[in-house]
Amino acid sequence: MNNRHLYILAIGLFVVGCGIFCYKTLVMRFPIRPQAQTDKWDVEVRISFVAHNKPVKVSLFIPRTTERHIIVDEGLISRGYGLTTKKTDGNRQAVWSIRKAKGLQILYYRAVVRQMGGKEAPPSQPPEFEVPYFEGPYMLAAESLVLEIQSSSADVETMVAELIKRINSPHESDNVSLLLGEKPSSQKKMEVAKEVLAKAGISARVAHGIQLQQLQRDAPLIHWLQVYEKDAWQSFDPVSGAKNISDDYLLWWRGPSPLVQVGKGSKLQTRISVSAGKEAALAGATLHSQNNNSFFIRFSPLSLPIDAQAVYRVLLVVPIGAFLLVILRNVIGFKTFGTFMPVLIALAFRETRLIWGLLMFIIIVGLGLSIRFYLEQLKLLLVPRLAAVLIVVLLLMTWLSIITHNLGLERGLSVALFPMVIITMTIERMSIVWEERGAAESLRQGIGSLVAAVFAYLVMNINYVEYLVFIFPELLLVLLSGVVLLGRYSGYRLLELRRFRALTTGDE
Repeated sequence: MNNRHLYILAIGLFVVGCGIFCYKTLVMRFPIRPQAQTDKWDVEVRISFVAHNKPVKVSLFIPRTTERHIIVDEGLISRGYGLTTKKTDGNRQAVWSIRKAKGLQILYYRAVVRQMGGKEAPPSQPPEFEVPYFEGPYMLAAESLVLEIQSSSADVETMVAELIKRINSPHESDNVSLLLGEKPSSQKKMEVAKEVLAKAGISARVAHGIQLQQLQRDAPLIHWLQVYEKDAWQSFDPVSGAKNISDDYLLWWRGPSPLVQVGKGSKLQTRISVSAGKEAALAGATLHSQNNNSFFIRFSPLSLPIDAQAVYRVLLVVPIGAFLLVILRNVIGFKTFGTFMPVLIALAFRETRLIWGLLMFIIIVGLGLSIRFYLEQLKLLLVPRLAAVLIVVLLLMTWLSIITHNLGLERGLSVALFPMVIITMTIERMSIVWEERGAAESLRQGIGSLVAAVFAYLVMNINYVEYLVFIFPELLLVLLSGVVLLGRYSGYRLLELRRFRALTTGDE
């Protein structure tokens, strides 16, 4: 296989891994820091009215999840009422009903809102255009206002801005004053703006919501204009007329209907309360992706059961240790027993902790090596000798755990986490090297294995590293591209430079 194919493969793995990572952080809003927090708001709607011993039906628009905000942990609280939810013209609506009620009635809606910061998704099909209804002087006023804003604007965006500006200053135009009437509400202003734009052939609608702030005991409703332009609904600020509204505007419902409607009740009062808080950003991003049925969350470790997630939080850091071992062996020039033995020992160190792990590893390997030399005198065959060493290693681990337990050192119980087969093979390899190449080389490779295990433990035990590879396992593709490139490295190892220094200086 030529170098070009290798480089294309490495670049492809790198691009795919980085691309998925960027998509999940920038679009899906997965945090790259485990301690990252995001804002959340507790929203409560209190409805009170007086019933007159008759059947009662109460309708309340409730917010829905959008690209900007996600609604979770909803609760609709009442006593004795039946409850249904339905969708009406793109809105969500809760309906309470009861056969007979009398006196003061109180109903509650509560929800937790998380801000996602995205943009509203485009509709699947263009909206139906509604022809506005004007008659008499109102028709002339609307037509005159359309001509005024068209002559003072260059496109739809500036036309809407000009219209909102004029509607917010009705005393400057007789046409606007006539259309709005006396003391118009903010909702009335936006309804008139929608009708005027429809007269100009532009589809528009009125959106209603609240502003999410730190603490509001009686949050006012905010009404703004949404205009269909360039295959999407564009929101306009109701005060400045600027395109795009503030990120803390929570869209509640759309259309001319009021927030709450009560059948056969009186003295209706509605109060919306908002309080702010903080929560883990990962929880919000995960829930948002699950609600959108995202491919990357369905095929993510986060979709596994909790107990399986705990296992893969450990397993996914193993490639980090393997990559570090590749650098230590192929680039720096460390000598170790086996290829992945240091990584497995490093995994055991995660439970025993470093100092205890090193101490127990040295004791077990030292005693096992002594037994191995004794078995050599018996002239056993390879397989029986390995089986004997394995039994000895297991006995040593058991005795060491019992002794440390009796001494009150509970950390010694974790010695059972050491991989017995790997330690057995390490003892076998160490004894063979001892016999063939001397004690110095055997100890050098043994120390190299311990040093590599310590380095791997220090890197694999970093909480941030564990978080990154678990939440963004695609980063392992980037790691794989590095391993592929290092697989062709055939230059000098750093620890070998001293051996070849004479060639560079001309000395013999």
